[in-house]
Amino acid sequence: MTSNPTHKTRHQLVDGQFGSNASAYVTSKVHAEGTDLDRIAIRANEAQPRHALDLGAGGGHVSYAMARHASQVTACDLAPRMLAVIAAEAERRALANIVTQAAAAEALPFADDTFDFLACRFSTHHWRSAEAGLREARRVLTPGAPALFMDVIAPADPAADTHLQAVELLRDLSHVRDYSTAQWQEMLSSAGFSIVSTTPGRLRMDFADWTARMRTPPERIAAIRALQGAAGSEISSHFAIEADGSFTLDTLLIEAI
Repeated sequence: MTSNPTHKTRHQLVDGQFGSNASAYVTSKVHAEGTDLDRIAIRANEAQPRHALDLGAGGGHVSYAMARHASQVTACDLAPRMLAVIAAEAERRALANIVTQAAAAEALPFADDTFDFLACRFSTHHWRSAEAGLREARRVLTPGAPALFMDVIAPADPAADTHLQAVELLRDLSHVRDYSTAQWQEMLSSAGFSIVSTTPGRLRMDFADWTARMRTPPERIAAIRALQGAAGSEISSHFAIEADGSFTLDTLLIEAI
């Protein structure tokens, strides 16, 4: 069987989805604000890193937060168009110590022990292999360096987990998987990290903004709304699904070394 030439690789999907929507992630309130982003800035201020890595940089908000406290910040992302937006925004903010690098998390083009601080926010669920990406993160960090990971967390309940993965994929075809707390703990341990602390949270997603940011087609928006409408009371309650489709996700901020 031959592959369909119209089918894209995982990396092409990510680049296509996010590269075409890069500016929206710079202005997105969900990505530009949050106590987790404040925490990353506080830890960077405490650590005063020589060279910090923003892994899966997206709109660059982690880079901007760390740049005030680090000698140099590398914003690394798979989508070159996203990095171009970060470079322009860094220049606008007069943050001359931010540089960009296009790369997949699973194959970082950096030498061992290059960075002494790392933060990764709302990125891991897009990686082709979270385990490989976390091993790379560990490899490029100096021993004992702080690493902060923030992402959406999958519920332990299988039905709620299935619902979450389904609506995420319908909204964004580059989605791979939101991982559970237990899966995060196992992956980090396997990659050679020791968890220092975990901070759970809840994050409300405005449905109109959530779908517009990714330019989700109308037929897939309708499919998401159909899934929400058919969800059982336990799932509806867990995600606090609202009349307009807005809902609330579980998040986790993990600090490891």
